Amino acid sequence: MMVHVPGVLTPEQVARCREVMQKAEWVDGRVTAGHQSAKTKNNLQLPEDAPEARELGNMVIEALGRSSLFMSAVLPKQVFPPLFNRYDAGMTFGAHVDNAVRGHAASGARIRTDVSSTLFISAPEDYDGGELVVEDTYGRHSAKLPAGDMIVYPATSLHHVAPITRGSRIASFFWTQSMIRDEAQRALLFDLDMSIMRLGNDHPQHKSVVSLTAVYHNLLRQWAEM
Repeated sequence: MMVHVPGVLTPEQVARCREVMQKAEWVDGRVTAGHQSAKTKNNLQLPEDAPEARELGNMVIEALGRSSLFMSAVLPKQVFPPLFNRYDAGMTFGAHVDNAVRGHAASGARIRTDVSSTLFISAPEDYDGGELVVEDTYGRHSAKLPAGDMIVYPATSLHHVAPITRGSRIASFFWTQSMIRDEAQRALLFDLDMSIMRLGNDHPQHKSVVSLTAVYHNLLRQWAEM
């Protein structure tokens, strides 16, 4: 399940990200790659312990807490401290699957990666190429979103970043351990939650709003890992 989460960062927050990153020192992105991924990864990254990464990472975490769509789609238990990468012309990241468990050296965080997220900071007109391409049983799905928007998708998915042919693509990326480990259960709860909200908006007094909300929470109670 891929979900487009619009407006995670405001235009002012996007501008702050760009301002900070212009002064930051970037390192080889392979510092956080697994053994297999390192063979296909060619990008730059802010060091995990850099003050710029901490400032912007806190901004992203706070923004996620305000996104009801992110909360509904991911049902987060723990969010990995956000990282930041840059792809310049000629850079790419070949097909790979994210590591099942990630550890963050600076914070000591260690999580199971259920959901991957890419938060776009560069505007799509600022670069050519650079699409995030996710493959699943239904084919290939491409994402190149407005600045401040985010795409979330199962971390089990094979995915890659298409080569950059012009400009630079800057994004934040991170992983989330969900309260709902099973992808199918998580997708079912998301669909149910979205249906309840639509029904509530269209028919606020409908009795089914209460009964379906009860079903949602009872399923969540049955499946959640706390």
